[in-house]
Amino acid sequence: MDDFPSKLAGFLEDTAAKARALTVDRASNAVRMTTLGIIAGSFGLMAVIFLLWTIYGALEIPLRDFGAFGVLAGLFAIGGVLLWVKRPKE
Repeated sequence: MDDFPSKLAGFLEDTAAKARALTVDRASNAVRMTTLGIIAGSFGLMAVIFLLWTIYGALEIPLRDFGAFGVLAGLFAIGGVLLWVKRPKE
């Protein structure tokens, strides 16, 4: 009977650890992955924006404004056609 308090404390601690593993640890992992996904998406979007900005700036030097817009519009049109051709058929 002298060992009962330590057994009860161990049982309660194990039960709390199981409950934490089923709830808090899963939620913590989900929040961490969501945060990392948002950060990675933000960096990817910034990289795409800076890439397009750099391409426009490089094209603007020899072609002026309208020529640079025309070349970029042509590239986007070609990309759109390629994506349209590769779309899944129903």
